[in-house]
Amino acid sequence: MLPRMGLGCMNLSHAYGVPPSEEEGLALLRAALDDGVTHLDTATLYGGGRNEELVGRAIAGRRDEVVLASKGGMALVDGKRTIDGRPETLRAQVDASLSRLAVDHIDLYYLHRWDKSMPIGESVAALAELVEAGKIGAIGLSEVSVARLREARDVAPIAAVQNEYSLWSRNAELGMLEATRASGVAFVAFSPVARGFLSDSVHDPAELAPKDIRRGMPRFQGENWVANAALLPEWRALAAEAGCTPAQLALAWLLSRGEHVVPIPGTTRIDHMREDFAAAALAIDPGVIDRAGALIGNETVSGPRYAPGPAADVDTEDYGAAA
Repeated sequence: MLPRMGLGCMNLSHAYGVPPSEEEGLALLRAALDDGVTHLDTATLYGGGRNEELVGRAIAGRRDEVVLASKGGMALVDGKRTIDGRPETLRAQVDASLSRLAVDHIDLYYLHRWDKSMPIGESVAALAELVEAGKIGAIGLSEVSVARLREARDVAPIAAVQNEYSLWSRNAELGMLEATRASGVAFVAFSPVARGFLSDSVHDPAELAPKDIRRGMPRFQGENWVANAALLPEWRALAAEAGCTPAQLALAWLLSRGEHVVPIPGTTRIDHMREDFAAAALAIDPGVIDRAGALIGNETVSGPRYAPGPAADVDTEDYGAAA
């Protein structure tokens, strides 16, 4: 059973422009542990392994305090993001992750992406062998469909599915949310504050760092951004009415989706980390939660969540070009 919320560690090393220094990243992770955060989520991909090394340093001497999650099957190979779900690749990546994290086992290990060149069962069977070997505790899947979850569960138990889910990315509601609930699988929601949009931290995408992945995401571009930014004044007002921050309202909405839903917000700032985790203790009027869902959703958000290239790498259900 996963904690009600976890900390996504990606942006301490990867994806959103220039990451914080290693010292700043360690300070945040150690502050989170001191505050009682017990679920940390990293991956082979993040920073080409640097994120796992950072997490490993942070949990040194405190391994028993955390549910440690990592991912494989997608890595930087010669500087290029590469999806490879072959059994030999997964075995090598798990061993490398254990070394970088400086641990003897990883509690939850996800197939980061389904390698569409092979049946998902082949990858899952390899992970099941690693469970038997004691190197990983449980198997997860990321960015998969209900059909792929069923195929995987025919091979081995699946503990968690980690897909994008927030007010502005509702793909999970096309079947996965119910499928995980019904089968006792945790649904781990990444990007729960919509890559900063719902925390009201992006005011002009042109000001994002040159290598920030959001620059390539349609919702942060052109007319899509203009339409989406127009939702923010009412969003801010709704959060103020609820007596919380915009990020906390976004997280409270996710927590209301089911006891099996586990948001994993990420941040580079200790104050924002504490703000995020305080959301789990808030009592927000259900009417406000419903209004949040009506304000930000498929009918109001403009643009797909990924550009065509990255979209081809995922297997989730999709509302179509408008989602």
